[in-house]
Amino acid sequence: MTDPVSRTILLIDIEKYSDRDDVEQAYLRRMLYGITDSALETAGVDRTRRLRADRGDSVMELIDANASVTALLRALITEVPAQLRAVNRMASSSAQMRLRAVVATGYVAVDELDGWVGSDLNHACRLLDAELLRAALRERSDAFALCVSQGVHEGIVRHSHPGIPAEEFHAITVASKNGPLRAWLHGSVPEGFEDRGNAGKGKGDSPAPEPEGGSGAGPADGGPPAARTVFDFGGDVRVSGGIVGGDHHGISGGRFTSDVRLGGAGTGEGR
Repeated sequence: MTDPVSRTILLIDIEKYSDRDDVEQAYLRRMLYGITDSALETAGVDRTRRLRADRGDSVMELIDANASVTALLRALITEVPAQLRAVNRMASSSAQMRLRAVVATGYVAVDELDGWVGSDLNHACRLLDAELLRAALRERSDAFALCVSQGVHEGIVRHSHPGIPAEEFHAITVASKNGPLRAWLHGSVPEGFEDRGNAGKGKGDSPAPEPEGGSGAGPADGGPPAARTVFDFGGDVRVSGGIVGGDHHGISGGRFTSDVRLGGAGTGEGR
């Protein structure tokens, strides 16, 4: 087995491939490879800088780490939807093609049987197979759903390079047998899959507003959340025999154990 080498990982899969007959599957494979080659050529990635693995209904590309990931993402966002429109315009209804794609980075080794080995590759495959990405594709009018790994978002997407609008990517969490995987979906997140985590918030996200009235004792104190009530008394307030005089607002945290007199002298009525 070779030593693990840093690579850019590109995975593209055809939706509902197994539902087609042999003739349609052969056609879809040709179209998939043509679209993939076109996108990579647009990104400036020639054939000497990539390895391809054939997975029937999907294509896996290991790309030289020195190739521009920025150019690759730009090509995927623009070139692939355009190519899909051209292909589907000429195809019969049974041969329409819709694609899911994942871009990730990581270390991958190649074994003696030309198999690819690496946990980063495994994570990318699980993102590609995630129900969330499948659901996103079902909602896409351009027949293409793109997901990028957390590392690709941190290194490229969040900086909003030309042609890669950061605001169009949304944080997602994908369940896997190795635990939750953080990633970013291009386009809207399908209903029911909204990310509820706080990690990886994008630029411009603001913290949740503090409840009106300020902070106070909460559940961490072992009791119910404390409500803060503000009192504005019109005169002196007598507490346990003392006099609290003047214009006092927001007396809190104490317990009144005797008469409270409002508006000046009184006899303790209304106790």
